[in-house]
Amino acid sequence: MTTSYSEIAPSPIAPKPPRGGDYPPLKLLIAAPRGFCAGVDRAIEIVERAITRYNAPVYVRHEIVHNQFVVDELKAKGAVFVEELEEVPDGVPVVFSAHGVPKQVPQAATARGLDWLDATCPLVSKVHRQAERHVDAGRHILFVGHTGHPEVIGTIGQVPEGAITLVETVADVEALQFAEGTSLAFLTQTTLSVDDTAEIVAALRRRFPGIAGPRAEDICYATSNRQAAVKAIAERCDLLLVIGAPNSSNSLRLVEVAERAGTVSRLIQRAADIDRVWLEGVTTLGLTAGASAPEVLVREVVNQLCQWRTVEEETVTTTVEDIVFKLPRQLAD
Repeated sequence: MTTSYSEIAPSPIAPKPPRGGDYPPLKLLIAAPRGFCAGVDRAIEIVERAITRYNAPVYVRHEIVHNQFVVDELKAKGAVFVEELEEVPDGVPVVFSAHGVPKQVPQAATARGLDWLDATCPLVSKVHRQAERHVDAGRHILFVGHTGHPEVIGTIGQVPEGAITLVETVADVEALQFAEGTSLAFLTQTTLSVDDTAEIVAALRRRFPGIAGPRAEDICYATSNRQAAVKAIAERCDLLLVIGAPNSSNSLRLVEVAERAGTVSRLIQRAADIDRVWLEGVTTLGLTAGASAPEVLVREVVNQLCQWRTVEEETVTTTVEDIVFKLPRQLAD
């Protein structure tokens, strides 16, 4: 990438309070893997390279990823974020976000003669192709996901209207009614809770024994890995902080994973969001970051904690990620 997000200076840090008996040492367990995944790295690099190649402004339909810090940094470089394609002027390039878009969006961009770049995560694109194949095979799709999430909207928009039914809970599965002989398949959003999704899929297979499913789970490697890393530290912690946006599905799932393990967990976007009162009585604190949160925000939080307490930092690694996704051909070197 053009930018190393670990090199961006963090926000100003509050003055150091006195350390003494009221401020016992804080054991800080930092989960690994955490933060940026390959799909997010690719999406950000697409916007940065597009600005370099086409010059500013480069328009981006929706937040490229769900993180305000990243969005603001890209705005400063010349990216303009809009909600709909109609807001993009003629004659300028447009990038589609990592969450994916309905099929008619790139079709409309092409019809207008716009240069467009697709930053959809390849793992989301894989789900799109699976949806098309199921419809071609005459199957109705049961899609496990969250209403209104951009990835869900994008996936449903890959197939004809009425070809997909969205299910969010086991109760939704129990309420489904289909005529005998209906051919069914299921797919899932990539950023769901691994445990919750397993329960829903089990319910689908129980109710519809002949249902077709993906050969491998659709929940992406980064979502699964970050949840597993939180599970590895949660029971050791008095409190766990998750750095991520409130509209970030994978970040919200990390909070849920910690709470399911019996650990109090809070979602924060920046170090400034931490209420010092939260740390009262906390001797071991867990820290992780959603897939759209850069490492600089992790260090910002650590720096803030060091202003309040003597911190003993430990990274707990459950797996090492080395996946890299190719850029669109228009931007490949």
